[in-house]
Amino acid sequence: MFFKTIDFSKYASIKVGQPTEVLMIEKDDVIPRDRYLIGGANNLLISPTPPPLMMLSKDFAYIREEDDLLEIGAAMPTGRIVSYAKRYNIAGFEFCSKLPGTLGGMLAMNAGVKAYEIFNILESVQINGQWIEKEKIEHSYRYAVLGGVATAARFRKRSGFDEALLKELLSLRTNQPTDPSAGSAFKNPPGDYAGRLIEAVGLKGYRVGDMAWSEIHANFLVNLGKGTYEEAVTLLELAKERVSEAFGVILQEEIKRL
Repeated sequence: MFFKTIDFSKYASIKVGQPTEVLMIEKDDVIPRDRYLIGGANNLLISPTPPPLMMLSKDFAYIREEDDLLEIGAAMPTGRIVSYAKRYNIAGFEFCSKLPGTLGGMLAMNAGVKAYEIFNILESVQINGQWIEKEKIEHSYRYAVLGGVATAARFRKRSGFDEALLKELLSLRTNQPTDPSAGSAFKNPPGDYAGRLIEAVGLKGYRVGDMAWSEIHANFLVNLGKGTYEEAVTLLELAKERVSEAFGVILQEEIKRL
């Protein structure tokens, strides 16, 4: 183990935060129970007073094939997973091209795009050193209870990387803002879209300081310069309040506040 100072105003995808000491976990280390595990910080909103943080080192960024299984370390970036699948004609990982970050982050929130999500193709997860079958892990839409630190996952190999599907999924990015954000701020409620609801209550493009609800997609909280945690929280709470009053819908945050 060793400490590394990470400046979240540069590292986090939403560019909010400050230099913070993060404990880096190496292979064979005993993983602490009193720290919050972060990955690529693509759906995180770091406060001025975050809890003690830790991160998996490059020791956990690997892909290994064993018989008909593909084992991937939790620190492996999604882009490299897609590149590997494409190179070796492995099906099922095309949707990862739409999702930034690492495999660990995808597992922690059952990340996905439309009907595609990581638990659909998952076989088992290594949690606190033990392999656990996915059926024994509580999960649903954008939700998973790992009950510990995931360091790797296994997938059943299927041949046939789908280039057409890859292009289709990548084309979905055209309706997403290019400003720094943490991805979708809220989960889509059953039968509806968080972005539609936020727009319907007049918040699309609404700005507080340097944080705003994007004018391109209302469910994206974007940083227009030097946005702060407090400004972001103000907008999150305002959206929840207005949508609840107007539609009786309680929006659930997909973004993680630390």
